[in-house]
Amino acid sequence: MPDSMAEQLKQDMACEGLLECIHGLKQLDRECYRVLVESAEPLTIDEVADRVDRERSTAYRSIQRLLSTGFIGKEQINYDQGGYYHVYYPTDPEKVASDMQRLLNDWYAKMGQLIKEFEDKYEDAGKEMAPAET
Repeated sequence: MPDSMAEQLKQDMACEGLLECIHGLKQLDRECYRVLVESAEPLTIDEVADRVDRERSTAYRSIQRLLSTGFIGKEQINYDQGGYYHVYYPTDPEKVASDMQRLLNDWYAKMGQLIKEFEDKYEDAGKEMAPAET
C-alpha cells in the first residue's frame, strides 16, 4: 500500500520521484526515459534494451508504459523494400510538465470534493455526539 500523503510530504523527493508518484512508473521506466532523453537521435527498442542492459521484451514493456503516459513519442520508419520499424523519442519536457500539472489539479479538485463530502456526512453526527452545554 502506498505511503500516506502526510508521510510522502515528510520525505525528500527528487523530480524523478514525480514520475513514480503521479504516473506509477518504475525504476526501469525512468532508466529508459533517461536513455531516450540523453540520446542525440530516436532509438529502437533494441537500442534502448542494450543501453539499459535488459531483455528486449522487458524494455518494450517499459517503453509501452512511457508511451501511455505521454512521456515519449513513436515514429514509424519504412524500409524501401517494404516493412518498417519504430523509433522512440522523448516528448517535450514542457508538455510533460503541463500534463502532470493538469493531473495534479484534477487530483486536488477531487480531494477537495471528497473532503467536503466528509464534512457534510459527519457534521450532523458530530453535533449529536457533542456533550450538552450546561
